[in-house]
Amino acid sequence: MQKKKGKILIVDDNAGIRSALKFLLPLHFSEVELIPSPTELISRVESFRPDVILLDMNFKRDINTGNEGLYWLSEIRARFCDIQIVLFTAYADIALAVEGMKRGAFDFIVKPWENDRLVRILTEACDRHTFLTENSHREAQTTGPVTAGEERMYWGGSQAMRDIRRIADRIAPTDASVLITGENGTGKDMLAKEIHRLSERRDRNIVCVDVGAIPESLFESELFGHVRGAFTDARADHTGKIEQAQGGTLFLDEIGNIPVHLQAKLLRVLQNREIVRIGDTRPVPVDIRLICATNRELPELVRNGLFREDLYYRINTVHIQLPPLRDRKEDIIPLSMMFLKEFAGKYRRDVSEIDGTAARILLSRQWKGNIRELRNCIEKAVILAGGQALSAADIGPTEQLYGNGNDTVQPETAGKYTGEDTLEMIEERAIRASVRKYDGNLSLVARELGISRPTLYSKLKKYNI
Repeated sequence: MQKKKGKILIVDDNAGIRSALKFLLPLHFSEVELIPSPTELISRVESFRPDVILLDMNFKRDINTGNEGLYWLSEIRARFCDIQIVLFTAYADIALAVEGMKRGAFDFIVKPWENDRLVRILTEACDRHTFLTENSHREAQTTGPVTAGEERMYWGGSQAMRDIRRIADRIAPTDASVLITGENGTGKDMLAKEIHRLSERRDRNIVCVDVGAIPESLFESELFGHVRGAFTDARADHTGKIEQAQGGTLFLDEIGNIPVHLQAKLLRVLQNREIVRIGDTRPVPVDIRLICATNRELPELVRNGLFREDLYYRINTVHIQLPPLRDRKEDIIPLSMMFLKEFAGKYRRDVSEIDGTAARILLSRQWKGNIRELRNCIEKAVILAGGQALSAADIGPTEQLYGNGNDTVQPETAGKYTGEDTLEMIEERAIRASVRKYDGNLSLVARELGISRPTLYSKLKKYNI
């Protein structure tokens, strides 16, 4: 039998169990350490650096709630995001096991255990740790140093994101059009930039366009460009976004918001691979790779006659659906730690940890604003933090709503986010209330909401206001 590489740390107060595991596990793993109490767990993890921790759920006599195990699970996940944790319990409590899995445990083992299952689960956990470690090393090598303010794609360790990464790696070197869908805040723009970075066009520009924020009257000029004198105020030639992406990638965000009569013009460009500037007659060949994104259901829009079927198939050579953050809970604490480090540096705060209670709150939320909401939550918490670890008081309720880019809808206008309403529902109420308040004066509405007029126009159309 070939011994598998892997470092296992066992935390269990039962001497008999420790003796049995001390005999069994070294037959399968390269290094095994055992401790009777979690009081020395953090220091032992820092010195031993295990791949996997086999963690008992109860350490106090006559107390079988599993709360101790859940507490130490959160502590480890908050401090060492790559280390995998397998829970060890003498009580076949499925609800407790599920709760542990929600909080980031890799799996659980019920005592008395089956040796084959125990070894298999620990082996799979070691494989997950190896993947995450190599993933982090690869990102450091391929992306190079990160400059201040630069955002990076975070793949995480969830199976869904691992599958998406494999797809991205496979399609990036091609020129296939890509459609990225998913809820607001899931990172569609980050994935688009990552595909460009991995492509053969990475030395050229990626031009990002939020088509939902472009007024209809300016759509053709913004995308196709115009020549001097083409219309009033056209005092100079203007190169459109498509031409600016020559040789590189064009990323059209919120593609589902393009009016139908303008979709035909975009389709013609994609079919002919040439544009004609407004006021000109000469076609200009364009060589671009197209990536589109939307949070809307395009097939439903096609059925309702709001999106051209031929354009849908033109942009949908490869479809990638990004999962919401609530479906990849194992990535919540690692993402939080990444944001914590970013904002601790930005705001010069001596914050380096997330305490167990705060971690439990982060893992229990639905994150309807997804990664964008989580990032905002951690930024706010770092600013408010009074110690070296983020606490539950620092995390607090998230009431921020997101607009377009840096635009934000103020929470005092939107009302409190209760967790029952979606962010879009609250946003719509805030806009309607402001429109009523200022009797339709859109300049004042935009000023109060803190968004630009084009963004306001887009949202008025989106909510049929």
